[in-house]
Amino acid sequence: MLSKLHIKKGDTVKVIAGDSKNQQGKVLKVLVEKSKAIVEGINLMSKHTKPNAKSPQGGIIKKEAPVHISNLMVIDSTGKPTRVGRKLDDKNKLVRISKKSGEVIK
Repeated sequence: MLSKLHIKKGDTVKVIAGDSKNQQGKVLKVLVEKSKAIVEGINLMSKHTKPNAKSPQGGIIKKEAPVHISNLMVIDSTGKPTRVGRKLDDKNKLVRISKKSGEVIK
């Protein structure tokens, strides 16, 4: 069974471990089954491409590689990295909250 993840597409996250440590970026895609996320401008790799319709010249392009979810922390509205909790709001809907400030994470 897959567990719930603390990161969603569109979140701003900070990398807390690895080569890209202390860098921030926006989550472009979450790979739930692998527990990884692709973050804009983080963990770049070089990909060699043959000439095709998209790139007639071909060559080497920089592309984001997935980062494990455990190496990412969500940035809350105050701009600081925080752990994520869940809480029922006034409409009985489960929302994500910042453990540091207690505010709802949008």
